[in-house]
Amino acid sequence: MTARSSRHRLLCDESGAVALELVLLTPLLLLMLLFVVALGRVVSARIEVDGAAAQAARAASIARSPATATAMAQEAATTALGSDGVTCAGLSISTDTADFVPGGSVAVTVTCHVALSDVIGLRLPASEALSSTASSVIDTYRAVTGT
Repeated sequence: MTARSSRHRLLCDESGAVALELVLLTPLLLLMLLFVVALGRVVSARIEVDGAAAQAARAASIARSPATATAMAQEAATTALGSDGVTCAGLSISTDTADFVPGGSVAVTVTCHVALSDVIGLRLPASEALSSTASSVIDTYRAVTGT
């Protein structure tokens, strides 16, 4: 063997390079995966909170009194989030019945705190507050009591 061929063999020897690349890239790939999981959880919960607010506003708009509207909105939002599998660390539902007259509207705000504390490895807040407001028009020919 010549000196040139042994030097060429030493320069081209890449044994262990794949293992080294794997060791260096695995933590980065895991962090990216955790970030995607956290982002997916927040986006999914955002969609479900929007839907729950819309369902609650619709349920409140068909009620006959402001007190019944508030109770129906609470029940509709809780049921919608429960059936969609969204677990809120804190759930707040507020119903605005100030314009609860035929032809008026009712607005419902749903606030859900989505837990992110179980996504380890990232410096994320313990929970993210997601809030959505939806309104629905009360039918002009609906009989309303207690206004």
